[in-house]
This record gives sequence, structure tokens and C-alpha cells, in this order.
Amino acid sequence: MADTFSEVKLFQVKPDRLEEFEELISTMAREQAKRSGSLSIKYMKRFYTMDGLIEEGLPPRRLTKIIRSVKYYSYWEFDTKENYGKATGWLFEQYGREIMKLLIMPFDINCGETIGEREPV
Repeated sequence: MADTFSEVKLFQVKPDRLEEFEELISTMAREQAKRSGSLSIKYMKRFYTMDGLIEEGLPPRRLTKIIRSVKYYSYWEFDTKENYGKATGWLFEQYGREIMKLLIMPFDINCGETIGEREPV
């Protein structure tokens, strides 16, 4: 089992700020990947739902209406929790205020030890 440390963030982005947010995370991801100990960084935009069709093996349905926000998720993996802590401090210092202006509420952070094998890079 890999001894890595991972974080998942949930961003709830204001509907009128999507383009700005996507430009920002594109820049951020390049910089995040350069942080000491960073193994991977990925972002995902939630724009599909399963609607109970998963049991039938059907593809997800694209969402057609934005109610309050558009959800984005990030997954950031590190070699150690110490490097994770330093990188997170850097992220808040460099991008914290800019990110918060684009969200309907502060982003949600979940972190812990990674479970499972990691693919070789």
C-alpha cells in the first residue's frame, strides 16, 4: 500500500464566475504540480448525474440547469502530510482570496492517508 497523503476539495462556484474559475484552476494546477512532494493534482467539474441509471449500465445524464452553483472537485496527492501542509499554506497565501471571490461559500476540504496502490509515474 502506498504511504501517501491526499486531499479532496469541493468548490461551489457562482454560476456567473465559471469561466474565471476555470482559468484560475488551470493556472493553479500548473503551480500545484510543482509543489514539493506533489504527486498529482486533478480537477473535475460536476456536470452529470446518474439518476438511478447506474444499475442499468447506462451513461450518466448531463445536467441541464444550474440551480445555485456549479460544483468542482480537486484531488491533490502528496508523498507526506508535511509536504501537504506546506503546499496547502502556499495555496491559501497565493490564491485564497481570489478563489473565495468566485464561490458561494468557503470550499470544503477533506484529507487523509491514501488507500490503495498508486500507479507508477
